[in-house]
Amino acid sequence: MSCFTLIRCRYLYLLFFMCCNLQAAENNNQKTIFHIAVLYWSMDIAGQVTMREGIEHAASVINDKAIHNNLATIKLYPFVAGNGDAGIEKQIIQLDRLVEQGDMDLIIVQPTDNAALAKGLIKANNKGIPVVAYDQYISGGQLASYITSDNYQAGYLNGEYIASKFDNTYVIKLILVEYPYVSSTVERVNGFIDALADNKQRYSILGSYQAVTPQAGEVVAKDLLYDFPEKHSVDVVFTVNDGGGLNVLKGLSEAGRDEIMIATIDGDPLSIKNISENRLAVINSAQFCKPLGEETLYTAYDILNGKAVSSHKLIPVFPVTKETISAYPGWDGPIPAMFKKQWESKEPVWRGKIIVPIENNNKLALPSS
Repeated sequence: MSCFTLIRCRYLYLLFFMCCNLQAAENNNQKTIFHIAVLYWSMDIAGQVTMREGIEHAASVINDKAIHNNLATIKLYPFVAGNGDAGIEKQIIQLDRLVEQGDMDLIIVQPTDNAALAKGLIKANNKGIPVVAYDQYISGGQLASYITSDNYQAGYLNGEYIASKFDNTYVIKLILVEYPYVSSTVERVNGFIDALADNKQRYSILGSYQAVTPQAGEVVAKDLLYDFPEKHSVDVVFTVNDGGGLNVLKGLSEAGRDEIMIATIDGDPLSIKNISENRLAVINSAQFCKPLGEETLYTAYDILNGKAVSSHKLIPVFPVTKETISAYPGWDGPIPAMFKKQWESKEPVWRGKIIVPIENNNKLALPSS
């Protein structure tokens, strides 16, 4: 072998060795695990617990597929805030600390308050940490994506069903049990009132109370009975969720106020049972809590893998009534395809589609027939 040939072979070997090292370095730099913090509101409200189960189930599905396909897996870091002012303050601290530490690839949050986390979100934006919100919105900063039930649709379905129970000339004596601090419950009230108006149903709001937790619902029931002790002084009570609404119903039922119709939202199994047993509740716009949680994590994983995602997704809600109860599969889903409503409605066909709003206009969230 000539000297020139020997030098050429050594050069080619060195070049091959360098390329292998570069490839190995590139592989080492590829992400093998994504670290995702999940800030939950509370574990006291059953629907929120099921949303968490959806997130954790999606994590298991993603990791199983990732391992078999040599893709990045994910690790979840859960944090629970709690209810009330203490919960809001705790979640602010949780988000600020996570952003300051900077060791999370993405943060998922179920906000306890629309405005309270704005500063934390802006800090995350400045650090380049994507934030995905579910169930509630954050007013301020830029979310990578926002996934929630179609809360306007939930209120609207309740309103149109209640309107179908009364003559248009009758003035419904109405009580609202609301919670004006988060986007979901505000949208539900808006949808309910808009449906009454669209159906030209007359109503009078006799009072407004606040409850989204069992403890608050118990208090509201006592206050309602004190404020309206006479039978037939109230026709309808609209509660924005089952967290508070179940105890409102319990208190009224135990007091013998079975003349009152209750329209509520969430789909808690106990509330569905109330409908089947004709116990005050006449409609529950039920969420698909587990699919909502699953969609949230699938969206987060797509973001971490550089895929384009929708900035806003609306998971449909199902109007559970005595006419439709047999078709509702429960919080875990799957989401049914469609059915024809058995009451008067401007949208006679319900469709189980995930909606991507064209713009920030709640009325665009209503599925078309």
